[in-house]
Amino acid sequence: MTPRSRITPLDVVWRTCDAVPECLGVAHEPYGRCLAHLTPVEAAELLRSPTPGQALDLRGTVLSEDLLTRVLDGVERRVGRARFDRAVFTGPARFGEVVFAGDATFDHARFDRLASFYGARFLGNVSFREARFLREFSLHDARVCGHAAFDHVTVRGDALFGAARFGTPPPGGTANASFQKASFQRAQFHGFATFDAATFHGDACFRGARFHRAVSFRGSDCGASAEFQGARFEGAAYLGPMRIVRRLSLAGVRACAPLHIDTGGCRVVLRATAVLGRLAARLSDAEVDLRDATLAGLSAVTRRSGRLRVTSLDGLDAGALTLTGADLRACGLGGLRRPEGLRLRECVFAAPPGGLGLRLGWPPVRWWSRRRVIADEHLWRGWPAQGADEQAGPAGEREPDPARLAVLYERLRPGVDDARVAADFAFGAMEMRRLGSPRGRMRLLLSLYWLACGYGLRAGRALGWLALVAAVAAGAVCWAAGTRPAGKPAVHRARVAVVRPAVSVSRPAHGLGG
Repeated sequence: MTPRSRITPLDVVWRTCDAVPECLGVAHEPYGRCLAHLTPVEAAELLRSPTPGQALDLRGTVLSEDLLTRVLDGVERRVGRARFDRAVFTGPARFGEVVFAGDATFDHARFDRLASFYGARFLGNVSFREARFLREFSLHDARVCGHAAFDHVTVRGDALFGAARFGTPPPGGTANASFQKASFQRAQFHGFATFDAATFHGDACFRGARFHRAVSFRGSDCGASAEFQGARFEGAAYLGPMRIVRRLSLAGVRACAPLHIDTGGCRVVLRATAVLGRLAARLSDAEVDLRDATLAGLSAVTRRSGRLRVTSLDGLDAGALTLTGADLRACGLGGLRRPEGLRLRECVFAAPPGGLGLRLGWPPVRWWSRRRVIADEHLWRGWPAQGADEQAGPAGEREPDPARLAVLYERLRPGVDDARVAADFAFGAMEMRRLGSPRGRMRLLLSLYWLACGYGLRAGRALGWLALVAAVAAGAVCWAAGTRPAGKPAVHRARVAVVRPAVSVSRPAHGLGG
């Protein structure tokens, strides 16, 4: 077999081993060879000199379990600046409880067996960019004080980050997210991945990451933002219960299995998210954006406590989505692709302006009835926004008009659990149908229907008209009785009834002459 040509100057920036052309191990002076190609006597001499906290340079070196143990024991498991770039760990790599006093780099390293950093302490930055883990990778209970980079890593086995801590908590301020970021961009997790009880004092970035099996963030804490843009979940994903201070972004995420979200106190972005399984989001004191999302399975967004504000539903394609306790006063519903698939439970809607309204048109005086309206009608009528923190109106692709609003009300009404809200939606559908009709007989009939009884939904108005008609009739009768000409009073004489006793008259019987 012809040995491959050496292209070391193009691949690495250190002097490589002279033992074999293919070896990329860093050469140690005065031998000119890497640690793996030293004789036992030379290796013993080299490992006798390090002191605790001294820098280690084993770039490109092939390290067996025994050789790695001898190296770590030589520095009493306390390393200064550590360089393991392109190193190959043929046996289990056990860095448990090792203290890295300086920066540590494992870029392009390969771990053929277990890679355990259980309880390790990285007092500076650590980088595993494009590292390959053919078995399990454990960073459980580890501590990284600076920036942690795991971009483009590949983990064939399980990845264990439980109780790990990334970044240093700031003294009475916000974390420096740009420096203390834990980055997993385009990482590949082929086994189970767990981040339970992990703490991120800065940003946690998983953009473009791919999870082939289940992933869990139960009990984790993020002091800034958790970014999952473009990530792919092929197994079940449990994003919580977790605490996030700023934002949880799942924009462009594709989830082929159930996706569970449980967080609060932040903004949740689900723009262009595709969930083929079940979506269950339990949020508290949060804002959620579902623009252009696709929810194929049974989905539910529930307010756990506090306030849940929905900012956008434009372009949402959901066959069965239940919103519970959501604030929809500033969220347009006209952009829904399937409004009949939306279930609204205990939601808060906009309302017409209260009090007496005056204007120059006809009628000059208007008194709005108290009813629930969707934000699209609120925008179309030009009513002022409700609340200082509300938007001026819902942002939609198409300007609302009465005909579309009437159809929208009808399609939304079956999914409303409150009978009063459903009645208000029915009223709104008739109102939009009346206002959208051209002037003529139909609009006149609808106007009379509205004026008489509020489309059959305002019984008080019908009773008011009935009371008015009764009052007018009573007044007319009284008026007619008051206009009769005065005449002499009629004298009524009492009739005395004379009762005569009945007299029985007996007539003698006359006999016949003979």
